[in-house]
Amino acid sequence: MKIHEYQAKELFRAHGIPTPRGIVCRAREEAGRAHDELGGSLSVVKAQIHAGGRGKGGGVQLARSRADAEEHAGAMLGKPLVTHQTGPEGRIVSKILVEEGLGIDREYYVALAVDRVRECPVLIASAEGGVEIEQVPHDKLIKEPVDINCGLRSYQARAAAYGLGLTGDAAKEGARIVEALARLFIDLDCSLAEINPLVLLKNGHVVALDAKINFDDNALFRHKDVLELRDPEEEDPAEARAAQHDLSYVKLGGSIGCMVNGAGLAMGTMDIIQHAGGEPANFLDVGGDASVERVTEAFKIITEDQNVRAILVNIFGGIVKVDLIAQGILAAVQTVGLEVPLIVRLEGTNVERGRELLAESRLAITPASDMADAAQKAVEAAG
Repeated sequence: MKIHEYQAKELFRAHGIPTPRGIVCRAREEAGRAHDELGGSLSVVKAQIHAGGRGKGGGVQLARSRADAEEHAGAMLGKPLVTHQTGPEGRIVSKILVEEGLGIDREYYVALAVDRVRECPVLIASAEGGVEIEQVPHDKLIKEPVDINCGLRSYQARAAAYGLGLTGDAAKEGARIVEALARLFIDLDCSLAEINPLVLLKNGHVVALDAKINFDDNALFRHKDVLELRDPEEEDPAEARAAQHDLSYVKLGGSIGCMVNGAGLAMGTMDIIQHAGGEPANFLDVGGDASVERVTEAFKIITEDQNVRAILVNIFGGIVKVDLIAQGILAAVQTVGLEVPLIVRLEGTNVERGRELLAESRLAITPASDMADAAQKAVEAAG
Protein backbone atom coordinates (compact mmCIF):
# COMPACT_ATOMS: atom_id res chain seq x y z
CA MET A 1 0.00 0.00 0.00
CA LYS A 2 1.20 3.50 -0.89
CA ILE A 3 0.44 6.79 0.83
CA HIS A 4 0.90 10.44 -0.08
CA GLU A 5 4.00 12.48 0.71
CA TYR A 6 2.18 14.64 3.27
CA GLN A 7 0.95 11.50 5.07
CA ALA A 8 4.46 10.01 5.06
CA LYS A 9 5.80 13.21 6.57
CA GLU A 10 3.25 13.03 9.37
CA LEU A 11 4.61 9.58 10.20
CA PHE A 12 8.16 10.91 9.89
CA ARG A 13 7.49 13.64 12.43
CA ALA A 14 5.82 11.15 14.79
CA HIS A 15 9.08 9.15 14.70
CA GLY A 16 11.30 12.18 15.29
CA ILE A 17 12.34 12.91 11.70
CA PRO A 18 12.29 16.66 10.96
CA THR A 19 10.48 17.86 7.83
CA PRO A 20 9.62 21.31 6.41
CA ARG A 21 6.45 23.00 7.60
CA GLY A 22 3.64 22.34 5.14
CA ILE A 23 -0.09 22.75 4.56
CA VAL A 24 -2.31 20.45 2.48
CA CYS A 25 -4.58 22.36 0.08
CA ARG A 26 -7.45 21.39 -2.20
CA ALA A 27 -8.15 24.76 -3.84
CA ARG A 28 -5.99 27.47 -5.38
CA GLU A 29 -7.15 30.06 -2.83
CA GLU A 30 -6.03 27.75 -0.02
CA ALA A 31 -2.59 27.57 -1.62
CA GLY A 32 -2.31 31.34 -1.58
CA ARG A 33 -3.23 31.54 2.08
CA ALA A 34 -0.80 28.71 2.87
CA HIS A 35 2.03 30.59 1.14
CA ASP A 36 1.42 33.63 3.32
CA GLU A 37 1.09 31.54 6.48
CA LEU A 38 4.45 29.87 5.76
CA GLY A 39 6.28 33.19 5.57
CA GLY A 40 5.16 34.76 2.31
CA SER A 41 8.60 34.82 0.69
CA LEU A 42 9.29 31.37 -0.78
CA SER A 43 7.19 28.21 -0.83
CA VAL A 44 7.11 24.96 -2.78
CA VAL A 45 3.87 23.73 -4.36
CA LYS A 46 3.90 19.94 -4.69
CA ALA A 47 1.26 17.75 -6.36
CA GLN A 48 0.16 14.81 -4.20
CA ILE A 49 -0.15 11.63 -6.25
CA HIS A 50 1.10 8.08 -5.76
CA ALA A 51 3.91 8.30 -8.29
CA GLY A 52 7.51 9.41 -8.52
CA GLY A 53 9.02 11.81 -11.00
CA ARG A 54 6.65 14.64 -10.07
CA GLY A 55 9.32 17.30 -10.46
CA LYS A 56 10.13 16.33 -14.03
CA GLY A 57 6.41 16.22 -14.82
CA GLY A 58 5.80 19.75 -13.55
CA GLY A 59 4.30 18.68 -10.24
CA VAL A 60 6.80 20.57 -8.06
CA GLN A 61 6.96 24.35 -8.47
CA LEU A 62 8.55 27.25 -6.56
CA ALA A 63 6.30 30.13 -5.53
CA ARG A 64 7.77 33.53 -4.60
CA SER A 65 4.43 35.22 -4.02
CA ARG A 66 0.83 34.45 -3.13
CA ALA A 67 -0.10 34.88 -6.78
CA ASP A 68 2.57 32.37 -7.82
CA ALA A 69 1.26 29.79 -5.33
CA GLU A 70 -2.31 30.21 -6.57
CA GLU A 71 -1.22 30.03 -10.20
CA HIS A 72 0.74 26.80 -9.66
CA ALA A 73 -2.11 25.27 -7.64
CA GLY A 74 -4.60 26.13 -10.38
CA ALA A 75 -2.35 24.52 -12.99
CA MET A 76 -2.19 21.27 -10.98
CA LEU A 77 -5.50 20.72 -9.19
CA GLY A 78 -8.11 18.75 -11.09
CA LYS A 79 -5.71 18.00 -13.93
CA PRO A 80 -3.70 14.87 -14.81
CA LEU A 81 -0.01 14.85 -13.93
CA VAL A 82 2.04 12.62 -16.22
CA THR A 83 5.29 11.10 -14.94
CA HIS A 84 7.38 8.10 -15.93
CA GLN A 85 5.48 6.10 -13.29
CA THR A 86 1.90 7.07 -14.18
CA GLY A 87 1.73 6.06 -17.82
CA PRO A 88 0.55 8.41 -20.58
CA GLU A 89 -2.86 8.90 -18.97
CA GLY A 90 -1.34 10.43 -15.82
CA ARG A 91 -2.98 10.81 -12.41
CA ILE A 92 -5.55 13.45 -11.49
CA VAL A 93 -4.23 15.81 -8.81
CA SER A 94 -6.88 16.33 -6.13
CA LYS A 95 -4.65 17.85 -3.45
CA ILE A 96 -1.35 19.68 -3.16
CA LEU A 97 1.18 20.27 -0.41
CA VAL A 98 2.47 23.82 0.05
CA GLU A 99 5.74 23.83 2.02
CA GLU A 100 8.07 26.50 3.30
CA GLY A 101 11.10 27.15 1.13
CA LEU A 102 14.43 26.28 2.76
CA GLY A 103 18.02 27.26 2.10
CA ILE A 104 19.61 24.04 0.85
CA ASP A 105 23.35 23.40 0.88
CA ARG A 106 23.62 19.67 -0.02
CA GLU A 107 21.27 16.85 -1.02
CA TYR A 108 21.53 13.16 -0.09
CA TYR A 109 19.57 9.94 -0.56
CA VAL A 110 18.55 7.66 2.32
CA ALA A 111 16.14 4.72 2.26
CA LEU A 112 15.32 1.34 3.75
CA ALA A 113 14.09 -1.47 1.57
CA VAL A 114 13.85 -5.25 1.67
CA ASP A 115 16.91 -7.10 0.40
CA ARG A 116 15.58 -10.36 -1.07
CA VAL A 117 19.05 -11.91 -1.27
CA ARG A 118 20.09 -11.14 2.30
CA GLU A 119 16.54 -11.75 3.53
CA CYS A 120 16.52 -8.65 5.69
CA PRO A 121 15.95 -4.90 5.44
CA VAL A 122 18.90 -2.88 4.17
CA LEU A 123 19.80 0.75 4.61
CA ILE A 124 20.77 2.42 1.34
CA ALA A 125 22.41 5.85 1.33
CA SER A 126 24.11 8.00 -1.27
CA ALA A 127 25.72 11.42 -1.33
CA GLU A 128 23.95 11.97 -4.67
CA GLY A 129 20.43 12.92 -3.59
CA GLY A 130 17.52 14.26 -5.59
CA VAL A 131 18.02 11.73 -8.40
CA GLU A 132 16.61 8.29 -9.07
CA ILE A 133 18.67 5.82 -7.07
CA GLU A 134 18.91 3.51 -10.10
CA GLN A 135 21.09 6.15 -11.77
CA VAL A 136 23.70 6.08 -8.99
CA PRO A 137 26.65 3.69 -9.59
CA HIS A 138 26.74 0.77 -7.15
CA ASP A 139 30.17 1.73 -5.86
CA LYS A 140 28.72 5.09 -4.79
CA LEU A 141 26.10 3.49 -2.55
CA ILE A 142 26.36 2.92 1.19
CA LYS A 143 24.61 -0.28 2.27
CA GLU A 144 24.03 -1.53 5.81
CA PRO A 145 22.02 -4.70 6.56
CA VAL A 146 19.46 -4.27 9.36
CA ASP A 147 18.73 -6.94 11.96
CA ILE A 148 14.93 -7.15 12.14
CA ASN A 149 15.08 -7.91 15.88
CA CYS A 150 17.69 -5.37 16.95
CA GLY A 151 17.11 -2.66 14.39
CA LEU A 152 19.81 -0.46 12.89
CA ARG A 153 22.73 -0.21 15.29
CA SER A 154 24.03 3.20 16.32
CA TYR A 155 27.44 2.55 14.82
CA GLN A 156 25.78 1.72 11.49
CA ALA A 157 23.82 4.97 11.55
CA ARG A 158 26.97 6.95 12.34
CA ALA A 159 28.88 5.17 9.58
CA ALA A 160 26.14 6.09 7.11
CA ALA A 161 26.12 9.74 8.21
CA TYR A 162 29.89 10.05 7.94
CA GLY A 163 29.82 8.14 4.67
CA LEU A 164 27.50 10.81 3.25
CA GLY A 165 30.08 13.42 4.16
CA LEU A 166 28.23 14.93 7.13
CA THR A 167 30.38 16.21 9.98
CA GLY A 168 29.95 17.62 13.47
CA ASP A 169 26.41 18.30 14.69
CA ALA A 170 25.04 17.63 11.17
CA ALA A 171 26.47 14.10 11.34
CA LYS A 172 24.75 13.55 14.69
CA GLU A 173 21.44 14.78 13.28
CA GLY A 174 21.86 12.63 10.19
CA ALA A 175 22.58 9.54 12.29
CA ARG A 176 19.49 10.17 14.43
CA ILE A 177 17.34 10.53 11.31
CA VAL A 178 18.70 7.31 9.82
CA GLU A 179 18.04 5.41 13.07
CA ALA A 180 14.51 6.83 13.27
CA LEU A 181 13.83 5.85 9.66
CA ALA A 182 14.90 2.29 10.44
CA ARG A 183 12.61 2.15 13.49
CA LEU A 184 9.70 3.43 11.42
CA PHE A 185 10.41 0.84 8.72
CA ILE A 186 10.34 -2.05 11.19
CA ASP A 187 7.57 -0.78 13.47
CA LEU A 188 5.13 -0.16 10.62
CA ASP A 189 6.02 -3.21 8.48
CA CYS A 190 7.12 -1.12 5.52
CA SER A 191 8.38 -2.42 2.21
CA LEU A 192 10.03 0.94 1.45
CA ALA A 193 10.83 4.06 3.50
CA GLU A 194 12.66 6.67 1.44
CA ILE A 195 13.96 10.22 1.91
CA ASN A 196 14.96 11.71 -1.41
CA PRO A 197 16.39 14.15 -0.84
CA LEU A 198 17.62 14.37 2.72
CA VAL A 199 19.09 17.87 2.82
CA LEU A 200 21.76 19.73 4.73
CA LEU A 201 20.51 23.28 5.17
CA LYS A 202 22.69 26.35 5.05
CA ASN A 203 22.00 26.82 8.77
CA GLY A 204 23.63 23.41 9.44
CA HIS A 205 20.49 21.39 10.23
CA VAL A 206 19.46 18.19 8.44
CA VAL A 207 15.85 17.80 7.20
CA ALA A 208 13.81 15.25 5.21
CA LEU A 209 12.73 17.32 2.22
CA ASP A 210 10.70 14.52 0.64
CA ALA A 211 9.11 11.35 1.99
CA LYS A 212 7.92 8.10 0.48
CA ILE A 213 6.57 5.08 2.36
CA ASN A 214 5.14 1.84 1.01
CA PHE A 215 3.64 -0.79 3.32
CA ASP A 216 3.50 -4.57 3.19
CA ASP A 217 -0.17 -5.33 2.45
CA ASN A 218 0.09 -8.65 4.28
CA ALA A 219 0.87 -6.83 7.55
CA LEU A 220 -1.82 -4.15 7.39
CA PHE A 221 -4.07 -6.14 9.73
CA ARG A 222 -1.62 -5.10 12.46
CA HIS A 223 -1.86 -1.40 11.58
CA LYS A 224 -5.46 -0.21 11.43
CA ASP A 225 -4.27 3.41 11.73
CA VAL A 226 -2.07 3.00 8.67
CA LEU A 227 -4.90 1.37 6.73
CA GLU A 228 -6.96 4.52 7.31
CA LEU A 229 -4.39 6.44 5.23
CA ARG A 230 -5.35 4.55 2.06
CA ASP A 231 -6.58 6.82 -0.74
CA PRO A 232 -8.97 4.86 -3.01
CA GLU A 233 -8.83 7.64 -5.62
CA GLU A 234 -5.17 6.81 -6.23
CA GLU A 235 -5.79 3.11 -6.80
CA ASP A 236 -6.85 1.40 -9.99
CA PRO A 237 -10.58 0.58 -9.52
CA ALA A 238 -10.11 -2.98 -10.76
CA GLU A 239 -7.17 -3.57 -8.40
CA ALA A 240 -9.13 -2.17 -5.44
CA ARG A 241 -12.11 -4.36 -6.32
CA ALA A 242 -9.89 -7.43 -6.64
CA ALA A 243 -8.43 -6.80 -3.19
CA GLN A 244 -11.92 -6.86 -1.72
CA HIS A 245 -12.29 -10.42 -3.04
CA ASP A 246 -8.84 -11.58 -1.86
CA LEU A 247 -7.49 -11.55 -5.41
CA SER A 248 -3.97 -10.35 -6.19
CA TYR A 249 -4.46 -8.33 -9.38
CA VAL A 250 -2.24 -5.88 -11.21
CA LYS A 251 -3.31 -4.41 -14.53
CA LEU A 252 -0.71 -4.43 -17.30
CA GLY A 253 -0.77 -3.29 -20.91
CA GLY A 254 -1.06 -6.49 -22.96
CA SER A 255 -3.91 -8.34 -24.65
CA ILE A 256 -3.86 -11.75 -22.94
CA GLY A 257 -5.75 -11.94 -19.67
CA CYS A 258 -4.21 -14.31 -17.11
CA MET A 259 -5.87 -16.18 -14.27
CA VAL A 260 -3.49 -18.35 -12.26
CA ASN A 261 -3.34 -19.85 -8.78
CA GLY A 262 -0.08 -19.08 -7.02
CA ALA A 263 2.15 -16.01 -7.41
CA GLY A 264 5.15 -17.98 -8.69
CA LEU A 265 3.09 -19.77 -11.32
CA ALA A 266 1.51 -16.44 -12.29
CA MET A 267 4.94 -14.90 -12.86
CA GLY A 268 6.01 -17.94 -14.87
CA THR A 269 2.84 -17.72 -16.94
CA MET A 270 3.50 -14.09 -17.84
CA ASP A 271 7.08 -14.95 -18.78
CA ILE A 272 6.08 -17.78 -21.09
CA ILE A 273 3.41 -15.62 -22.76
CA GLN A 274 6.10 -13.10 -23.61
CA HIS A 275 8.42 -15.88 -24.75
CA ALA A 276 5.68 -16.98 -27.15
CA GLY A 277 5.43 -13.46 -28.58
CA GLY A 278 2.48 -12.08 -26.62
CA GLU A 279 1.93 -9.58 -23.82
CA PRO A 280 0.02 -10.31 -20.60
CA ALA A 281 -2.84 -7.95 -19.79
CA ASN A 282 -2.59 -8.54 -16.07
CA PHE A 283 -1.13 -10.40 -13.14
CA LEU A 284 -3.93 -12.25 -11.34
CA ASP A 285 -3.43 -14.79 -8.57
CA VAL A 286 -6.69 -16.36 -7.36
CA GLY A 287 -4.88 -18.15 -4.53
CA GLY A 288 -4.33 -21.77 -3.70
CA ASP A 289 -7.84 -22.30 -2.35
CA ALA A 290 -9.72 -20.64 -5.20
CA SER A 291 -13.50 -20.84 -4.79
CA VAL A 292 -16.22 -20.62 -7.43
CA GLU A 293 -17.08 -17.10 -6.27
CA ARG A 294 -13.46 -15.95 -6.46
CA VAL A 295 -12.93 -17.46 -9.91
CA THR A 296 -16.15 -15.82 -11.15
CA GLU A 297 -15.06 -12.42 -9.86
CA ALA A 298 -11.65 -12.93 -11.47
CA PHE A 299 -13.27 -13.54 -14.85
CA LYS A 300 -15.41 -10.42 -14.45
CA ILE A 301 -12.39 -8.25 -13.69
CA ILE A 302 -10.39 -9.65 -16.61
CA THR A 303 -13.19 -9.30 -19.15
CA GLU A 304 -13.88 -5.68 -18.18
CA ASP A 305 -10.44 -4.79 -19.54
CA GLN A 306 -11.16 -3.68 -23.11
CA ASN A 307 -7.63 -4.63 -24.20
CA VAL A 308 -8.14 -8.34 -23.48
CA ARG A 309 -8.50 -10.40 -26.65
CA ALA A 310 -7.90 -13.85 -25.12
CA ILE A 311 -7.80 -15.36 -21.63
CA LEU A 312 -5.34 -17.95 -20.38
CA VAL A 313 -6.26 -19.92 -17.26
CA ASN A 314 -3.30 -21.81 -15.79
CA ILE A 315 -4.22 -23.84 -12.72
CA PHE A 316 -2.19 -26.31 -10.69
CA GLY A 317 -4.46 -28.14 -8.24
CA GLY A 318 -2.60 -28.76 -5.01
CA ILE A 319 -4.63 -27.59 -2.04
CA VAL A 320 -7.83 -27.68 -4.11
CA LYS A 321 -8.54 -30.59 -6.45
CA VAL A 322 -8.54 -29.86 -10.17
CA ASP A 323 -12.07 -31.15 -10.76
CA LEU A 324 -13.40 -28.60 -8.27
CA ILE A 325 -11.44 -25.87 -10.04
CA ALA A 326 -12.91 -27.00 -13.36
CA GLN A 327 -16.40 -26.74 -11.93
CA GLY A 328 -15.61 -23.23 -10.80
CA ILE A 329 -14.33 -22.29 -14.26
CA LEU A 330 -17.47 -23.63 -15.93
CA ALA A 331 -19.75 -21.83 -13.49
CA ALA A 332 -17.84 -18.61 -13.97
CA VAL A 333 -17.90 -18.84 -17.78
CA GLN A 334 -21.64 -19.41 -17.78
CA THR A 335 -22.20 -16.51 -15.38
CA VAL A 336 -19.97 -14.00 -17.12
CA GLY A 337 -20.68 -15.01 -20.71
CA LEU A 338 -17.24 -14.80 -22.31
CA GLU A 339 -16.88 -13.13 -25.69
CA VAL A 340 -13.14 -13.79 -26.09
CA PRO A 341 -11.27 -17.09 -26.62
CA LEU A 342 -10.52 -19.03 -23.42
CA ILE A 343 -7.50 -21.33 -23.14
CA VAL A 344 -7.27 -23.56 -20.08
CA ARG A 345 -4.32 -25.56 -18.82
CA LEU A 346 -5.01 -27.80 -15.82
CA GLU A 347 -2.58 -29.92 -13.82
CA GLY A 348 -2.57 -31.59 -10.41
CA THR A 349 -4.82 -33.82 -8.31
CA ASN A 350 -7.85 -35.23 -10.19
CA VAL A 351 -6.66 -33.54 -13.37
CA GLU A 352 -8.21 -36.14 -15.68
CA ARG A 353 -11.65 -35.61 -14.19
CA GLY A 354 -11.18 -31.87 -14.46
CA ARG A 355 -10.34 -32.11 -18.14
CA GLU A 356 -13.35 -34.37 -18.70
CA LEU A 357 -15.66 -31.80 -17.14
CA LEU A 358 -14.38 -29.09 -19.49
CA ALA A 359 -14.72 -31.36 -22.52
CA GLU A 360 -18.24 -32.46 -21.55
CA SER A 361 -19.43 -28.88 -21.07
CA ARG A 362 -19.41 -28.16 -24.82
CA LEU A 363 -18.44 -24.59 -24.01
CA ALA A 364 -15.96 -22.76 -26.22
CA ILE A 365 -12.93 -23.70 -24.15
CA THR A 366 -9.59 -24.58 -25.74
CA PRO A 367 -7.63 -27.10 -23.65
CA ALA A 368 -3.85 -26.98 -23.46
CA SER A 369 -1.48 -29.83 -22.61
CA ASP A 370 1.22 -27.76 -20.89
CA MET A 371 2.29 -24.16 -20.24
CA ALA A 372 4.11 -23.74 -23.54
CA ASP A 373 1.12 -25.09 -25.46
CA ALA A 374 -1.25 -22.82 -23.50
CA ALA A 375 0.86 -19.73 -24.14
CA GLN A 376 1.17 -20.44 -27.85
CA LYS A 377 -2.58 -21.00 -28.22
CA ALA A 378 -3.33 -17.82 -26.25
CA VAL A 379 -1.01 -15.73 -28.41
CA GLU A 380 -2.56 -17.13 -31.59
CA ALA A 381 -6.09 -16.52 -30.25
CA ALA A 382 -5.25 -12.93 -29.39
CA GLY A 383 -4.05 -12.33 -32.92
